[in-house]
Amino acid sequence: QVQLVESGGGLVQTGDSLRLSCAQSRRGSGNFKVGWFRQGPGKEREFVSAIRWRIFDVTYTHYADAVKGRFTISKDDDKNTVYLQMNSLKPEDTAVYYCALGDYGVNYADRTTYKYWGQGTQVTVSS
Repeated sequence: QVQLVESGGGLVQTGDSLRLSCAQSRRGSGNFKVGWFRQGPGKEREFVSAIRWRIFDVTYTHYADAVKGRFTISKDDDKNTVYLQMNSLKPEDTAVYYCALGDYGVNYADRTTYKYWGQGTQVTVSS
């Protein structure tokens, strides 16, 4: 069983930045993907960003159109942590943000392809 712990959420103003972290209890190398999803009040959980990698292969990053150019996903293999740098935040970014871990694959935006989920961290952007 792999545990994921998100952190870094908070209350900010429009235009501010936040960096979310997703720490994984997983150890060792392998072929994986980590996705960030968010769920706003009264909304479905939606894809935000994903990073996927295979041993000895290129690492790929992906973004939803709503966050492209403002959010950046990255990973630190030594710390088993994936980050989501969020800049130029808008009120519509307000949501609970979840990270999830799954096996490497191209269906990175499909939440049903992820095996493990964190508990979520709240991001609130005031106008």
